[in-house]
Order: sequence, then C-alpha cells, then structure tokens
Amino acid sequence: MTQSATPAATPTAEPTPLVVRTIRLDDPGPLLALLPESAGAAWVRRGDGLIGWGTAALLRTQGADRFADARAWWVQHSRTAVVRNEVGQPGTGLVCFGSFAFADEPGDSVLVVPDVVVGRRGEETWMTTVGRASITTPQVVTPLREPAAPRDVTFSDGTLSGAAWESVVAAAVRRINAGKLDKVVLARDLIATATEDVDVRWPLRRLAESYPTCWTFHVDGLFGATPEMLVRRERGLVTSRVLAGTIRRTGDDARDLGLAAALARSSKDLEEHEYAVRSVADGLAPHCTSMNVPEAPFVLHLPNVMHLATDVAGVAADTSGESGTSLALAEALHPSAAVGGTPTDRATALITEIEGMPRGRYAGPVGWMDADGDGEWGIALRAGELDGSQVRLFAGCGIVADSEPDAELAEAQAKFVPVRDALTADP
Repeated sequence: MTQSATPAATPTAEPTPLVVRTIRLDDPGPLLALLPESAGAAWVRRGDGLIGWGTAALLRTQGADRFADARAWWVQHSRTAVVRNEVGQPGTGLVCFGSFAFADEPGDSVLVVPDVVVGRRGEETWMTTVGRASITTPQVVTPLREPAAPRDVTFSDGTLSGAAWESVVAAAVRRINAGKLDKVVLARDLIATATEDVDVRWPLRRLAESYPTCWTFHVDGLFGATPEMLVRRERGLVTSRVLAGTIRRTGDDARDLGLAAALARSSKDLEEHEYAVRSVADGLAPHCTSMNVPEAPFVLHLPNVMHLATDVAGVAADTSGESGTSLALAEALHPSAAVGGTPTDRATALITEIEGMPRGRYAGPVGWMDADGDGEWGIALRAGELDGSQVRLFAGCGIVADSEPDAELAEAQAKFVPVRDALTADP
C-alpha cells in the first residue's frame, strides 16, 4: 500500500497511522546481502547503516516546494505513528529514505517508508517492521542469492561528447574571468547499456566493497557511493563533510603522496575548496548555537581520486521542531558550492543555461531520517540512475578562474570510475 502526494501540493489530509515495531536482531551478516531481488533502499558505510524493502508509505513531489512537501508529509506520519521501539538508537523506530532533485525543475523527489528496515550500528543490529492495522510479524532475515552480473555492458557519451563539454567548461571560465561569478560546478553524463536489465544489487555490493569509507546508497533507482556527507544530525550534534578540489590517483603510492602534497598547496583547488566550506558554514550558522570550522583542509584518499576535505561541526539550535530536523538542515545547505557554485543564484542559473542536461536527482540530497529528526543526508555523487538495462552515470567538476578544460575532463572521467567499474568489474 502506498500513499502519494500530487507533485506540487503540500499534503494536508491526516495519513492512515503507521504501526511500527523495532526489535533487536542477531547479526544476519552483510546488510546489502539481505536486499531482495526487487532491491529497495540502502545507506551503508563500513558495514553499518540501514537497508529497507517494500513500501509502507510513499511521497513523490517536485518543484520549489519539494522539501517543504517532504517535511510536512513526514511530520504527519511521525505524529500519527504508533511505535514500539526496543532499541532506541538513531535510525530505529519510524524511518524514511529520501532522494531529492538537484533543481526546482525538472526532476521528481521521493520519500519512502519501507515495510521492513534492517539496521546496524557497531555491535547492535535491529529490524523494524511497519504495518497499518497492527504490528506485523517479524520476518526471518537471511542472506539472499548473489545477484547476476550485468551482461555485455557498453558505454557511450551522454548529452555531450568530451570535446563539446570542454567547450562548455571554457565558456564558464570566460564568465568567471569576466567577473560574472566565482565558481560553477558543471556535470556531464555517460550512458551504460547492458543486454539485460541490471540488478542494482550487483553494483551496490561492488561499490561497498571497493569504497568502504563512502556511503553506498540506493533510493528509487538512484544509486552510488558518495564521499560527501551534506549533513548529519544526531542527538543535537550537526556535522558536514565538504569536498572540493580533486586530483586523480595513479596507483603508485610514492607518486600519489607527491600529488596529495601538490593538491594541498594548489591555489586553484584551495580557492575552490574555500568557496565550498564557506557556503556550508554560512548555511549551517543560523541553525547552530556554536560551530567549529577548521582553518585548513585535509586530503581524503579514495581508491580512484584524492579530495581536499573539511569536516564542519556544530550544535543544533532546535532539536524538537520541524525546522531543526536533518532534512531541514539539508534543505538549508542545498545546493552548496561543492555542487552548485558561488554565488549560488548565478551559478545555478549558469548551470541551467550551459550544462545542457537535466541532472534529475544527481547532486541532490540522498539519505534517511527518523521520527526524531536525526538522520544522514549525503550528496548524490559518484552516482548512476538505473532504468532497466540502462544506467546513466554522472560526474561533475568545480570550475574556477584557473580551470583548464582538458584537466576538468580528465577529472570527470576519474569520477565516472566507481560506478563504471561497479558495472563491469569482477567481484
């Protein structure tokens, strides 16, 4: 049974109360191995996180009011739900998964409450079941059969060829040097086509194995492994990981150490990173009573690239009202300079004008939230959008005054690698 809202309308009718039960669970093994063939939702890092399947309640919305629609819908369900929670951890009780469009138009956004959620945090594992008339009988949770690998995958250019995208980058650099804006993030897409429908569980497992420090996610066909935490709220503590400034790894440890040092000194990358950190700090400041913003970034090493990274932290000013939920914080931060640019309005206008493709939910917030408003929302990066036998891959680069189109194209190619390899590499 599902419950949907019309795309542009804030839901007002009282929903049918959800009946929720969370119990402790013996360790069932890797979370992603529990997902059924029809997939479901996932948010996993280093073996911990949440997965879910089935649909107890669903909201689809779009447009400028998409976050307001989602917050109102979630408040209604949270207030009316009947909950028996034997665990009491963030991520237990009533939980939704969500994925939001990058732009006001076009693109759908979705919140879903699964019928079953299995979660793990450290040594504790739990299962939540959701019904409508009564508490449902707990299910037996066991690992399922290994999904089949995608067959005969081929890749082709998406909206723009590499050469055409370089021209777009060059046009953006000219705008920046003319003083129109400071930074813009431009994305491109790549199309992967298999001979049969792709089972999303295959790339999900590959991504989790290859990028354990990233957050592997899947919501409504959008999947990936993001290194960037837009915002986490847990019992009043707010954190955000900002990534901007990237260099490709070579596989040679000694050479990569030298490249990491060069990245940490690069004026171009430090400038790009400063814009991103400033946008997150400015976005969180009205919602926090105190904040810690490190003076200098560190270098985050991933298997395919290295990023300049900064972890921003604060104490939430409101932990009880709708305005202080993790989703409200994600809305306040989106789009950050890491995925939009600086100033935000000029950058997003330029993206609409010259990028040449609809991003959909790529680079929008993706994650989960519980009824207390705690949750984790990443930025949907290193992502692919699945439609049957076809996957649309995305990659974006921050463009500033010193950007060189060929170097940005190489960076975008490196950012395709996680999903590309997950669709083709052997386990």
